Amino acid sequence: MEFIYILWDYVVPFLFILTVLVFVHELGHYLVARRNKVRVEDFSIGFGREIYGWTDSVGTRWKISAVPLGGYVKMFGEDEGGDEDEEEAKPLSEEDLAVSFPHKKLGQRAAIVAAGPIANFLFAIVLLAGLFWTVGNPQPMSGVGKVQPDSAAEKAGILAGDNIVSINGEEIQLFEDLRRIVSAHPDDPLTLIVRRGEETLTISATPKRHKAVDNEGRELEIGLLGVTPDPKQIHYQNIGAFGSVWLAVEKSFDLTKQIMTALGELLSGQRDAKELGGPLRIAQMSGQMAQGGVVSLIFFMAVLSVNLCLINLFPIPMLDGGHLIFYLVEFVLGKPISPKIQEYGFRFGLILVLLLMVFATWNDLVQLKVFEFIKQLIT
Repeated sequence: MEFIYILWDYVVPFLFILTVLVFVHELGHYLVARRNKVRVEDFSIGFGREIYGWTDSVGTRWKISAVPLGGYVKMFGEDEGGDEDEEEAKPLSEEDLAVSFPHKKLGQRAAIVAAGPIANFLFAIVLLAGLFWTVGNPQPMSGVGKVQPDSAAEKAGILAGDNIVSINGEEIQLFEDLRRIVSAHPDDPLTLIVRRGEETLTISATPKRHKAVDNEGRELEIGLLGVTPDPKQIHYQNIGAFGSVWLAVEKSFDLTKQIMTALGELLSGQRDAKELGGPLRIAQMSGQMAQGGVVSLIFFMAVLSVNLCLINLFPIPMLDGGHLIFYLVEFVLGKPISPKIQEYGFRFGLILVLLLMVFATWNDLVQLKVFEFIKQLIT
């Protein structure tokens, strides 16, 4: 029974999200390939043995494969390898050359490869814009979600679930108003009117002084109360179609910046490598978001879509970013990199990706305490 619960609540949402994002990614490659008159032989969701498929009017085999962890688009000519004798024995006809991926211009090949990550980024914008347009721009209210230990809020007696209705006589509704007022008063006593259930309390709190850096890189001192917003208290502001698209673009670039910053902190040692999650943790979060409702699930899908875009642009052979690096070298040298060097590069990339996957999955197993769970089952 517990296995069915895990399957339905975690595995199914994870596979749904992954399938949608992989389809969008591969569709980006496919559409730009077709635009550049490249023959696409296979469009597969998943790897391994085909479970179900059909062939369309232009000869592309669309299929769902047995292992639902990824996908691929196979273009005509991609399997042309280093066996020069075989290539000489079977020269391509003019008709085949016209639809062969390796025989397209450098710019066309680069566009086809870049189209997958770009499709994921655009898909995130579409998802977010749809949310903002139909549901509204989510803005946390001034309710308290968590109180940080040893914070000004804890010392003042503020509790999770409190609703701060005014500060120094100024009425507030949004958490942003709370943040704005508190930031401007480091070490200054503030009078807070707090609603706690049926009670209305007057509380005095002195925000702690904290050094921060603004958007222009200037160092400044702000006040911190030490509270986070209550995720259950959200106001959705209607911002219209144009505003929704604009905000979606802003949020997508903000997500990109946050992900790249986090990656930089991981590489520099500022963050623990244990924070690197793999498929198990993504499955866990997928289940949690699905249980939180459609809005949470769609937002999570948008975040993962940006992640997939950035991961595929990493300059690692086998990934789209690795192909683009090869094309950049080809542009500089004026000729393609030798097939042997590319082959070794792809082998190295495969090993690196597998090592990262093993490391991330190990982190998942430890963080989710899977080993303890298995031990309980067998003892």
